[in-house]
Amino acid sequence: MSEDNNTQAADQAKAAPQAQFAVQRIYLKDASLEAPGAPEAFTKQWKPEVNLELNTRTRAINDNLYEVVLTVTVTAKNEGENAFLIEVQQAGLFAISGLEQPQMQHTLGAFCPSILFPYAREAVDSLANKGSFPSLMLAPVNFDALFAEQMQKQAQAAAKPTAAETH
Repeated sequence: MSEDNNTQAADQAKAAPQAQFAVQRIYLKDASLEAPGAPEAFTKQWKPEVNLELNTRTRAINDNLYEVVLTVTVTAKNEGENAFLIEVQQAGLFAISGLEQPQMQHTLGAFCPSILFPYAREAVDSLANKGSFPSLMLAPVNFDALFAEQMQKQAQAAAKPTAAETH
């Protein structure tokens, strides 16, 4: 009897699709540096206020190929004036198959951006240096926590009754 159960379990495991993930390509899709405060920004003591914004977007290229674009926008103000604005769109092509919907959402919304962030971080730092500004090494980002927060907000928004439902 236990041999039959083991054989049955093995057959089911073989029939279930295996999760597959592969990075096909990582590329810089767009990058820009604006330095509206130059050259005056170079004459002032450098004590910047830095603002970081992160956004991701995903699109399916075909059944198992997805493009994920991580947009990193960094604005630096010095003495209340814009010193520079850097925007980088770091992208990747990912071959993904055999995942259930929640796993796929997490992979595209957190795992892939985690892979792209070090490349975007390097591009931001490089652009700051090319603009003659001090190095700007962005702190690591916990994309799992950001994804969980986004999912929680979506769940709360879906749970709120609309005005029509409350009357």
